Amino acid sequence: MKKFKQADYFISLLLILVFVIISFINQDITWIIGYFVVGGWQVISMIIHAFFGWFTVKNSRRYVYQYIVLIIIVLALLGLIVKPFLFLLAYPMLFAAPVMAIYYTWICYEEVYEKMQRPLYFLK
Repeated sequence: MKKFKQADYFISLLLILVFVIISFINQDITWIIGYFVVGGWQVISMIIHAFFGWFTVKNSRRYVYQYIVLIIIVLALLGLIVKPFLFLLAYPMLFAAPVMAIYYTWICYEEVYEKMQRPLYFLK
């Protein structure tokens, strides 16, 4: 688990930094590709965490974040049926997605460098 957690954090951080830099250099639609690559990686990471039950204690940051993302995915799928609804969701997500990606990376950082460093953390 520790190796995956470290890789998860560094991959998220690296993807965010690479796409920010490339987007500023290219000044084209690279940032849209970055949304899907970073978001895709983080969704895969969340599925792995949920499957193995890593840091998914009820009401933890990861637990709440995963349910917020699940609600967004369900709303997006609903938006495929009701087209105007998709546009109402897409615009706020344009600005929320980068903040969410950075927050998810912060969650990973805390898990690797704070929670996993303190063995008695889970005895609260």
